[in-house]
Amino acid sequence: MWTAFGIALGFIVCVAFQNVTIIGGENSPWRWMMASTSVPPLVVMLQVYFCPESPRWYMERGRFDKAYRSVRRLRFSGVQATRDMYYAYKLLEIERGEREGRNLLKEFFTVRRNRRAAQSAWFCMFMQQFCGVNVIAYYSTSIFQNARYTLSEALLVSMGGGIINFLFAIPAIYTIDTFGRRNLLLVTFPLMAACLFFTAGTFQIDAGNADGENVSKARIGCITTGLYLFMAVYSPGLGPVPFTYSAEAFPLHVRDIGMASSTAITWGFNFIISLTWPPLSKKITDTGGFCWYGAWNVFGWIFCYFLLPETKNLTLEELDNVFNVTNREHAGYYTRKLPWYLKKYILRKDVPPFPPLYEFAGNDGYYPQEKPSVRHAERHTTGHSSEDDQVLTGRH
Repeated sequence: MWTAFGIALGFIVCVAFQNVTIIGGENSPWRWMMASTSVPPLVVMLQVYFCPESPRWYMERGRFDKAYRSVRRLRFSGVQATRDMYYAYKLLEIERGEREGRNLLKEFFTVRRNRRAAQSAWFCMFMQQFCGVNVIAYYSTSIFQNARYTLSEALLVSMGGGIINFLFAIPAIYTIDTFGRRNLLLVTFPLMAACLFFTAGTFQIDAGNADGENVSKARIGCITTGLYLFMAVYSPGLGPVPFTYSAEAFPLHVRDIGMASSTAITWGFNFIISLTWPPLSKKITDTGGFCWYGAWNVFGWIFCYFLLPETKNLTLEELDNVFNVTNREHAGYYTRKLPWYLKKYILRKDVPPFPPLYEFAGNDGYYPQEKPSVRHAERHTTGHSSEDDQVLTGRH
């Protein structure tokens, strides 16, 4: 959400400085825009001095007194600080035990549980870029100018898109934990594809005279509507889901590798799309470019439906089992479930519940869950009792 706020703030700054010529004359507005980006980092730099160091970092180095003082600054009472420090220390001990004697980089790719988590997290990060959102964020002004807006109008309309991006990210605070990560993507992928295909088609509407007279209001209105709707759909879906999903998909002992690689994926492809859009739109026009990214959203929906597991409200132990389900089993299950969805939600028939892929059952008897069968359990350590293969019932 705050990333979306930063993007909106950037558009607002562009509008504010578009006519500022105090120093440098007509060429100074873009310099003021660039210079304004140094203000937030300066504020953060001043605040960092007052932020406590990570208690975990202190404990990893045996500085427990400093770790406690750091936790104490973040909690209302000493009892809370002591409790949280104890939990953090025990988790650190468990993580150290899991890391001992292991080649973590090798296990990251050879153990199915880790490999499936990486596949899912990397898919989310990749699609966050190839859904086309940053093409709009980076090049919206030139796109709107191609739609026959003036420069000033294009900046204002771009600012509107940034504000919509921020406002529609707010509901995700609630929906990401109630509706679920997978369901949000399944709903938003086809809607984003439809918005991009609609926008691509509206570029074919007659633009009017090349000198700017008799500009088609229908054309610029439809293009603006398509891009605004796209931003509204993107914000509660692919906006927050990828980083949330990546942060919880990996087991503790390889989480740093998983998150580092996932972040590299998203920024690597961010660089690629920002570099390739100008030649792409020149070669196949804006219509072709939007169709290209619309097609990627169709691919995203197919991959998400058949291969992406849900992670909402699952413990680490449950996630170990969920990500041990093979791609073939996962895709086969949802292939068999397609007719059931058709009958229940399209034909509105009264059909019995479809057998779950997982058979979770909480020991308190109050919530239904799904737990993979024993054949999906791929243990990474030895010497566990049969009880170790059962799913624990906590929540995170």
